[in-house]
Amino acid sequence: MRIVVVSAGLSVPSSTRLLGDRLASAAAEASGAGPGAVRVVELRDLAVEIAHTFTNGFPGPALSEAFDAVSGADGLIVVTPVFSASYSGLFKSFFDALSSTDPEALTGMPVLIAATGGSARHSLVLDHALRPLFSYLRAVVVPTGVYAASEDWGAEGLDARIGRAAGELAAWATDAVRRRAAPADVPGPRDVPVLTGTQTALGG
Repeated sequence: MRIVVVSAGLSVPSSTRLLGDRLASAAAEASGAGPGAVRVVELRDLAVEIAHTFTNGFPGPALSEAFDAVSGADGLIVVTPVFSASYSGLFKSFFDALSSTDPEALTGMPVLIAATGGSARHSLVLDHALRPLFSYLRAVVVPTGVYAASEDWGAEGLDARIGRAAGELAAWATDAVRRRAAPADVPGPRDVPVLTGTQTALGG
């Protein structure tokens, strides 16, 4: 089991990282994988290499290692702070750089989307920004996203959302592990072609 957290938090400590850690811990527990199955990618440490990827055309060593971790995960947890009612520029740049390096890196990948912000009014960022982004990247976004406003910390409602979302991700990630151990001709979600809207409408 390989669960990777991509955190776009900028401060230390960061509520974004805290939310990612809680989601990862719950997902590891739900899957029976244990904390050793979790890898955290802190984007603030990779900011310079992310920028250089667009100017040089290739990732640096630390960013390349992070890309390998993300593309090799069985389940991915992505967490961003909300800026101007959307994901942060650093968060978007990381996934732009990843997809430019490997367009199929997230195809069929189970992804849990999460965000933090100062007010509950930004909670729609999950559905109007994050979910479309990862659908475009051909990932499989689990049904429950998690948004944590300042007043949510310590509230039972946040714990319930974390538990539900982590359970959904664990189910998909566990299936990915089973498929790795199964015969090569047994298809799974990451083996099934992701149809575009046009293909779906035309039935092809």
